[in-house]
Order: sequence, then C-alpha cells, then structure tokens
Amino acid sequence: MARRYDPDRRQRIIDAAIAVVGERGIAGLSHRAVATAADVPLGSTTYHFATLDDLLVAALRQANGWWLADFARWVDGIDPTVPLADEAARLVAETLAGDRARVELEYELYLAALRHEAVRPIAAECLDEMVTLLARRIGDRAAARAVVAFTDGLMLQHLLTGQPFRPDVVRQGLAGVLGPSGDRSAE
Repeated sequence: MARRYDPDRRQRIIDAAIAVVGERGIAGLSHRAVATAADVPLGSTTYHFATLDDLLVAALRQANGWWLADFARWVDGIDPTVPLADEAARLVAETLAGDRARVELEYELYLAALRHEAVRPIAAECLDEMVTLLARRIGDRAAARAVVAFTDGLMLQHLLTGQPFRPDVVRQGLAGVLGPSGDRSAE
C-alpha cells in the first residue's frame, strides 16, 4: 500500500494533544487518545513524538505562542501615563474575562512542567520571554519579573478558587510587591 502524503499530520497531532488535554487533563494524554482525536494511525503519533514528553513539549510550545502573543498585545497597549499596577490589573481582568477554557488549558500545560522535567525549560522560556517583553516596555527588569510572577500567581488563584476578580486587590498587592514603582506610571 502506498504511503499517503500528509504534510499537516504532525500539526494535527499537536492540535489533537491540546484538545485531549483540554478535555481530559494531562492524565488523559496518551498516544492512543491523541491518535484517535487526530484521526491518524497510532504509529503516526509515535513516529512524530517518540514519548509523551515530546508531545507535551510541542503542545506547550504552541500554547506558549498563544499566551505570548496575548501578552505582547497587552504590553504594546500599556499606557505610560497609567500606574503599572493599574495596567497589571487590566491584564488580569482581560485574561480572566476571555476564554476561560483556553486559559485553563494553557495553565494545565504550563503546570505539567512540575512532573515532566522535559517540559520545564519550555515553561521557563515563556516566563523569561514575558519578563523580557515587559522590561523592554517599562525599563525595569526586576519590576517586570515581579509583575509577571504576581499576575501569574493571581490568575492561577482565580482559576482555582473562582473568586470574583477585584482590580483593587491587584493594584494594592502589586504596589506592595513593587514598592513605589507599583504606583508610578509605566515608563
């Protein structure tokens, strides 16, 4: 039997892995589940991704691309006349008001790094890129790292608890973390 030309198969497998994680969580990820979701033979998943960690790395890279694109849009939209803490509150509000399933999926893949060592560098790269993007805009790498860490933790807490979002908590908390720079305008 002739081999079928399927140039998009690898991408379909990655998309299917993301869909499987979105539906079943990381624990539900298997080559068999992904093959079924991608409508490809089981051997195709292992041909393109020898291990589940390889597949997780590809899925997280794709999810990071979405996350970083959204983050870069927020950074580009920072108003230099508005306090950085207010701008961070806007980021959290916009993220939580968006597609919750997508945000949960992105965090599920991100947190997979806790148990999958191969995924850790990918998660770390994303965080470092967020810091770099924000630091270029505000001119302070330490403040950028604090904003990224604070907003990341806050969003995760909101996803876990379902508590209503309170912009004043973000403003006050970030001002406490950054000191006076939490109240200054983004520069």
